[in-house]
Amino acid sequence: MANRDTPVNGKRSKLSLWEDGNLVLIDAGQYVVWSTQTESTSSSVELQLHSSGNLVLHGDEGGQEGKPLWQSFDHPTDTLLPNQLFTKNTQLVSSRSANNYSSGFYKLFFDNDSILRLLYDGPETTSAYWPDPRITTWRAGRFQFIESRIAKLDSNGEFISSDGCRFKSSDFGTGVLQRMLKIDIDGNLRLYSLVEHERRKKWEVQWQALSHSCWINGACGPNSLCTYSHVSVRKCNCLHGFKMVNSQDWSYGCEPEFQPCTKDDCGFLELPNSEFYGHDYAFFTNTTLDACKNRCLQNSTCRGFQLGWILDKGYFCFLKASLHNGYQMGITGLMYIKLPKTLLSSFNQKTTSKSSFSCSPPVLTPLLRSYHKTHDVKTLGVMLAFGCAIGFIEIICIVFFWYCSSKHSSSTADQIYFPPAMEFRRFTYRELKRASRNFSEEIGRGGASVVYKGKLTDNRIAAIKRLKSNHQGEAEFQAEISTIGRVNHMNLLETWGYCAEGKHRLVVYEFMENGSLAENLGVDKLEWATRFDIAIGTAKGLAYIHDECLEWVLHCDVKPQNILLDANYNPKVADFGLSKLLDRGSIDHWNFSMMRGTRGYMAPEWVLNQPITSKVDVFSYGVVMLEMITGRSPTINQDGENEMMPTAIEWVRDRIQEVNGSQTESWVKEIVAPSVRGEYDETMMENLVRIAVRCTDEDREARPSMREVVNVLLHV
Repeated sequence: MANRDTPVNGKRSKLSLWEDGNLVLIDAGQYVVWSTQTESTSSSVELQLHSSGNLVLHGDEGGQEGKPLWQSFDHPTDTLLPNQLFTKNTQLVSSRSANNYSSGFYKLFFDNDSILRLLYDGPETTSAYWPDPRITTWRAGRFQFIESRIAKLDSNGEFISSDGCRFKSSDFGTGVLQRMLKIDIDGNLRLYSLVEHERRKKWEVQWQALSHSCWINGACGPNSLCTYSHVSVRKCNCLHGFKMVNSQDWSYGCEPEFQPCTKDDCGFLELPNSEFYGHDYAFFTNTTLDACKNRCLQNSTCRGFQLGWILDKGYFCFLKASLHNGYQMGITGLMYIKLPKTLLSSFNQKTTSKSSFSCSPPVLTPLLRSYHKTHDVKTLGVMLAFGCAIGFIEIICIVFFWYCSSKHSSSTADQIYFPPAMEFRRFTYRELKRASRNFSEEIGRGGASVVYKGKLTDNRIAAIKRLKSNHQGEAEFQAEISTIGRVNHMNLLETWGYCAEGKHRLVVYEFMENGSLAENLGVDKLEWATRFDIAIGTAKGLAYIHDECLEWVLHCDVKPQNILLDANYNPKVADFGLSKLLDRGSIDHWNFSMMRGTRGYMAPEWVLNQPITSKVDVFSYGVVMLEMITGRSPTINQDGENEMMPTAIEWVRDRIQEVNGSQTESWVKEIVAPSVRGEYDETMMENLVRIAVRCTDEDREARPSMREVVNVLLHV
């Protein structure tokens, strides 16, 4: 839909393709109201509508397979079609109404933090409402500060976004021919499929962002209350003392029918089970109802307050500067609206939507037939006998079912050792044995596991990690499974499933074409730009598990062998499920029963028996960075296994110390490994070395956090 906000008269308007390659819309007065603003030197320009729904303007310069002059997929309105890319430069904007296709108040877009959001941009206010603003983005399963901002809906009905937003249609699969993702006029984002019923095709909703329409900001406008209705899904009502601004459009809300009142002339109307989200100008804890009322009465800008209760902290209240996003859906909070006392005296309590959640009063209706006692007694006896018989049969069935279930569960206890609570798939041992050709192609080995290459039934190449049957292996597996389903980041190795069957413990990962960083170091493969990207990507992955994922995870074994590279040499941190700490704030529990990690990459805290924090991963990361730059092993010198020779960390520190003393020449060229290909900036390299040295400081308090490392690397 082009030119939606300045429509033309269709009778004498026309769409023309000019010889210079410009597609132009001309109105009845012969004025150009819209154009693609394209230009082509080609003698042949074509406008084609592809089967995907993409309208494409081609010129001979790029050919049919080259970059088009213009395409409609780059300019969506309110709809996204399968395989149409959604980027930082595009947005979906709802229509104004069912009959008005001009831009409405709702939009889907990537914000400055790279989060895909739904936004209400109304006449008076602007506010985001999806993902839920009441929770942090990482609790909503989203990732901030991702460099790429891109999303796509595929033809099977799966939507994937770079910020971690991911969902599937309820009819996911290849059977549906047409789908679309649309932001509707009510502000909800819905995924539709074209379904045929009795030879008629109809668009049916297969997924929606918000399950309740009253959670959408601006649904009923200001000074109104949104309630649930079985007939119209949502119902809008003006607050007592207010009237609709526009009887045809609830988005304008309601306006007061009274003049502002003074402190002595104001009172409060209680709205149970209600909330007006946002637009708070003050917040008070450990307070009382009377204190909240007095604070609101003393401020002329206060329109009301929200009163709530927090266990062990008492009452709290939010003072409201305006009344927006009001809804009543069985929540426990109380809302108090400031009104003139004259209006309060005339208020009828029945007008509150309290009735929406209370039972109707009992109604006594006289019987219109005669009452025959003996007949009813016989009927009652028959019914009681029948009910007892049914109840007895049910008891027998329940006992039989319980017996069979307990017998089955006792014999298959190993098979249900780990419940499938995570979103990834649970495989059988037979499936993985077949996929790996009886575990024949080994691609990696660790102290407690062996990794094999395999091909799944859907033709995906996978890395199948088989844990050894010992205590350490099972503990490792249990830690990974308990965290892995909650962790998702572009720089963390993606997990596709697991197997917990009898004594077998296996985890299925995505296969990384270029192996580990350890396999590529020292080989004349990695240019400096690639190494730098690996350093940034690894830092981002570690920063995520430290600060952003649902449960605080420590890696405890950061090394080149656990940094894997895909086909484009993008890094992904592996084995991040080895350790996890559930309490971010309790230092007393930062203790491990055994030393973890790999010699040479371990922080001094392990040896000194000090509390273990995220700074152990920072230390290991710094060692890996120095190894990438210098090509020197963190445990041996360049000439052999002589442990009396300095390690890579000591060697780099010595070089820096020498130069700091003389200031005669740069030490960068001296420490950079010959295997580092490509030109590099000496100042940039020097900064990288210094941040790596900071990471390997023996004093953990002097080390930066991984988030600080990411910020430094992004601004080097």
